[in-house]
Amino acid sequence: MKQIVITGHGGPEKLQVREAPDPNPRPDEVRIRVKACRINFADILARRGLYPDAPRPPMVVGYEISGIVDQLGSEVDKQWLGRDVFALVHFGGYADTVTVPASQVFAMPAALDYEHSVALPVQYLTAWQLLVVMGAVTAGDSVLVHNAGGGVGLAAIDIARHLGATIYGTASPTKHAFLRERGLNHAIDYTRGDWREEFMRLTSGAGAELIIDPLGGSHWKKSYSALRSTGRLGIFGISSATTTQLPGPLRLLALAAATPWFHPLSLMSRNRGVFGVNLGHLWHEVPKLQAWMRALLGGVEAGWIRPHVDRTFPFERAGDAHAWIEDRKNIGKVVLSVEEQSPRTSRRA
Repeated sequence: MKQIVITGHGGPEKLQVREAPDPNPRPDEVRIRVKACRINFADILARRGLYPDAPRPPMVVGYEISGIVDQLGSEVDKQWLGRDVFALVHFGGYADTVTVPASQVFAMPAALDYEHSVALPVQYLTAWQLLVVMGAVTAGDSVLVHNAGGGVGLAAIDIARHLGATIYGTASPTKHAFLRERGLNHAIDYTRGDWREEFMRLTSGAGAELIIDPLGGSHWKKSYSALRSTGRLGIFGISSATTTQLPGPLRLLALAAATPWFHPLSLMSRNRGVFGVNLGHLWHEVPKLQAWMRALLGGVEAGWIRPHVDRTFPFERAGDAHAWIEDRKNIGKVVLSVEEQSPRTSRRA
């Protein structure tokens, strides 16, 4: 099989295609011939040495794949053989052949192709956890989505729109028109002036019931200050670690130094909440993930879950795909296609 290996910490040039023996499934696993795999920002952090959960180089990252089941473990229901599926994997997704526990595999909806189904697992499950499970968003709530043009941002817009919330989002101005078409009610240009000042003006000084923030450091303090009473701050990333010129580990130290402390007494007196989300630490909660995914697949069938793929790169151009995301050119998901032509490709725009 072919794998994309991160050979060391550094830039996109550290991604190399290498050959490895085909894996065989364990009794509770299936083997998938991969058609598409998705790039997450965590993959970029891992490549740059900023993701504590990642293996040491040389390593193969990747959390989401789609393809065809071609081999079953002895304990797996035979109905899975030959099916189009998508799956959550715990690293190892940048490959043309992957084994994964059957409990983390889902049948591909008829409405989606390989590229769009692989955009479902991490981003939509993260957004569901942020907005529904822990954020408790209800109709009429004000929700502020930072990095609204990213994968989780677009997923959050779909879900918040379905829940009947009023949606605010920070993004560069070139993305505003597209985000409004997706359902964003108020777009805020974070590149000009103070986004908080504009947000508070738009809410007449009230603030938000929920703010989701993947940036980290001092940005969390600013987001916390924009909550109204009973508001919640959902934190799920540290993407600002990639914007500093400090060398590897010092970036994390600088980020940690700028991170606010949320003291319980302050939270009580202000009637506010702060919670964190890291889907990569929920492998012991697979039944929960399955239940959330069933709800999302119902949304696909009903039409309010609409995965958007910004761009698909050939498998061998993973470095270009990483650079595309790091340069903040994408709106939504970036996917690697293992095969340029397939029966389930280009079913959706």
